[in-house]
Amino acid sequence: MIDEHAIGERYRAVAGALNERQRRVWAGAEALSHGRGGIAAVARASGMSERTVSRGKREAAAGETLEAGRVRARGAGRKALSEIDPGLLEALEGLVRDEARGDPESPLLWTAKSVRHLARALREQGHEIHFTSAPKYLRALDFSMQGNRKTKEGSRHPDRDAQFRHINQTVKAALDAGQPTVSVDTKKKELVGDFKNGGQEWRPKGDPVKVRTHDFKDKVLGKVNPYGIYDIANDEGWVSVGIDADTAAFAAASILSWWQQLGRARYPDASVLTITADCGGSNGNRTRLWKTELQRLANQTGLQIQVCHFPPGTSKWNKIEHRLFSFISRNWRGRPLIDRQSIISLIGATTSTKGLKVHAQLDENIYPRGVKVTDAELAAVNLTRHEFHGEWNYTIKPTNK
Repeated sequence: MIDEHAIGERYRAVAGALNERQRRVWAGAEALSHGRGGIAAVARASGMSERTVSRGKREAAAGETLEAGRVRARGAGRKALSEIDPGLLEALEGLVRDEARGDPESPLLWTAKSVRHLARALREQGHEIHFTSAPKYLRALDFSMQGNRKTKEGSRHPDRDAQFRHINQTVKAALDAGQPTVSVDTKKKELVGDFKNGGQEWRPKGDPVKVRTHDFKDKVLGKVNPYGIYDIANDEGWVSVGIDADTAAFAAASILSWWQQLGRARYPDASVLTITADCGGSNGNRTRLWKTELQRLANQTGLQIQVCHFPPGTSKWNKIEHRLFSFISRNWRGRPLIDRQSIISLIGATTSTKGLKVHAQLDENIYPRGVKVTDAELAAVNLTRHEFHGEWNYTIKPTNK
């Protein structure tokens, strides 16, 4: 009686070190050694088909050899679909080209270019292909799986690059002179409460933090507006966490808090504060209240306020985005922002390997929306436009000196 268990043990002991042909020949030799019934026994023990074992038996008995490095005889094996169907690759390439997506006659006009959809579209054109075969031919055509990449910035202002150079020159001159230079912006509003926060953190297996199913704003806790001030020279951040509207008054109050708590001590001999900011939002270059609040800030601090705005659609170049906000988001990933104090603590605990320090403070003041600034109030701002794009670059001097 043939011991199939022993055959299976021997096969598993050597199978990992053998290629396809070697496993087949081994199985054939094993079948030969057992005589009648050997093919069926080896097939059951190894999991191979009886056809494969029978072929291996013939090869073992005949002592067939192959060219070095080959597993099958030249010309053996199933022919590639692209050989059987010469038009397959051209049809596949036509489907995955970007132009095909906008072709009203394309079967993939409004569908994702998954291998299942591609295979279905090819079959509709008369090409027999299973979706599992599609990736091989896509790679042969030099295609790969890719996501979207954020590179387009909308309409490009003709002086965009020139404004970047102006900002760099202005900031460098301020830093060289030992004057404070900050990058400012509002981080996105955050829901306060036991809501899902993107990202993951290490926890005991099977014990995720449980959060609400729906992200409906908590009527008591509401949202917070983190407004950041990033001190470029000191790699130091200040974040005022507001609980009311994100207005220009809130932005200016946040900058004043930074100056009173940190800036004044860091720059005791300062005379000019340089601010780089986006073109939109509470600190937008067209916001009248922003300019009148900066005038108030200049009067309170005694500093000249020099402002350079980034061109429209280029906010990602503002240093605060990748020097401060990105580290805050990384620090609290996967952590529900359960209350305001937790947010302050998480922001304050943010660091980087290069030495970033972050300070945070809760601002519970109310900042009314829709404040109107009259022409007379705007005209009273002691503002001097720079020669290059004065709408983006200007200086506001104190009026009480």
